[in-house]
Amino acid sequence: MLNDIKTDAQTRMGKSIDSLKHSLTRLRTGRASTALVENIRVPAYGSEMPLNQVASISLGDARSIIITPFDKSHIAAVEKALLSSDVGITPTTAGTVIRLNMPPLTEERRRELAKHVAHEGEEAKIAIRNVRRDAMQQVKDLLKDKKITEDDERRAEDDIQKLTDRFVKEVDTVAKAKEEELMAL
Repeated sequence: MLNDIKTDAQTRMGKSIDSLKHSLTRLRTGRASTALVENIRVPAYGSEMPLNQVASISLGDARSIIITPFDKSHIAAVEKALLSSDVGITPTTAGTVIRLNMPPLTEERRRELAKHVAHEGEEAKIAIRNVRRDAMQQVKDLLKDKKITEDDERRAEDDIQKLTDRFVKEVDTVAKAKEEELMAL
């Protein structure tokens, strides 16, 4: 019972870390990354599809992304989707290839992005603490139903707290690494 609760909590806390890492890959640093545009929705084949399903996305160099639609008739739709997205980069079309050139970040923009990274980290910590709260409640319910002893409850709560502390520290590490990446460019 208690091991199931701890395992579930660990899995859910791990998912919070994964979610944080995924959201931070979408942040636009001065470097080009295909993750910036992969999930932009493009109207194609009668529905909205992610860009990576309608086009080949590759890096031209450290500051440019090259997008080649599989079907040439989708060039205009891809370009329009890129313009309406929140990426903030104007696409350049040359025949069947769309190029996104990443402008270097200003100091002010880097500070804004660093604040955003800190905010995302705080959101992940809140999610982890919510998982801790749920797990602690499950342990208290087991005690109330007299399925575990008070010693078991105390040990389980200590283990859950240690787990929480470990994951919060990992959030800090991930957020700090991203902030350093932003400020180093």
